[in-house]
Amino acid sequence: MRVLVTGAAGFLGSHLSDRFLSEGYSVVGVDNFLTGHSQNLAHLGDDPRFEFIEADVSERIPDVGPVDGVLHLASPASPVDYLAYPVSTMKVGSFGTFNALELARRHGARFFLASTSEVYGDPLEHPQVESYWGHVNPVGPRSVYDEAKRFSEALTMSYHREFGLETRIVRIFNTYGPRMRPRDGRVVTNFIVQALNGEPITVYGDGTQTRSFCYVSDEIEGLFRLFERGDHHPTNIGNPREHTMLELATIVVELTGTSSPVVFEALPQDDPRQRCPNITRARELLGWEPRVDVRDGIALTIDYFRALMGTERMQARA
Repeated sequence: MRVLVTGAAGFLGSHLSDRFLSEGYSVVGVDNFLTGHSQNLAHLGDDPRFEFIEADVSERIPDVGPVDGVLHLASPASPVDYLAYPVSTMKVGSFGTFNALELARRHGARFFLASTSEVYGDPLEHPQVESYWGHVNPVGPRSVYDEAKRFSEALTMSYHREFGLETRIVRIFNTYGPRMRPRDGRVVTNFIVQALNGEPITVYGDGTQTRSFCYVSDEIEGLFRLFERGDHHPTNIGNPREHTMLELATIVVELTGTSSPVVFEALPQDDPRQRCPNITRARELLGWEPRVDVRDGIALTIDYFRALMGTERMQARA
């Protein structure tokens, strides 16, 4: 089988491309490098089953020939990125999703949409089950991502209902691991990079707000299973174990051995107080649940950033 992955040079897109290749698929990766990085795909340069096209899927997706699956992961995904590129974020969630759906329809391919837990907004229901409609500020600064993904879900369901397109929708909760960008604005990278640099670790609000953190290998396993044997209904893929921001900071401090102090700053507008998936559907439909403990995953991520930052410092001195 042959699949096309938009956002292939991104954090999750590159790992998902690896997984499909390991399962015997051929992969066409597409990215415009707005937030993705070519280094994430450098190890695939000699693989004859991998083809890469640099393109902005919001404008058009080049004709790549027959494909059996179209996986739409292209989008800025961290607050730093989607607040820096609000219009691009809205375009890739609307025009980009339309272009990817049209490609899938032309080839009779299965369509897979990477949506997000952000569709739940600052939730009034906890933990969040897929039937929950969410609590989103449609005109706040975060709405460029929240509403783009909500629209993309609605568009995907429209293609399923009107054209009978085989579709999948995954709602991804906080995921972390190797190939994340330093200082991309996500809490795991912020804490680790600050700790490794001996900088104060910045906690927003009072640190009691919670998130669930899923290691990338677990997340990719869930995405792959959903693509292969899921259905058209939205499915949460994330870790149901919650941690406060202060708990995460404590883990990072301990595992890095840093002497960095924890400092507090004001909570950003519309930042959710709680975010945690109900994964009953994923367990029953896919037989999936996360297995990597957060301490083990954070340790692996620290190793990655320590090596990456060491390389960058060596290059800067050269």
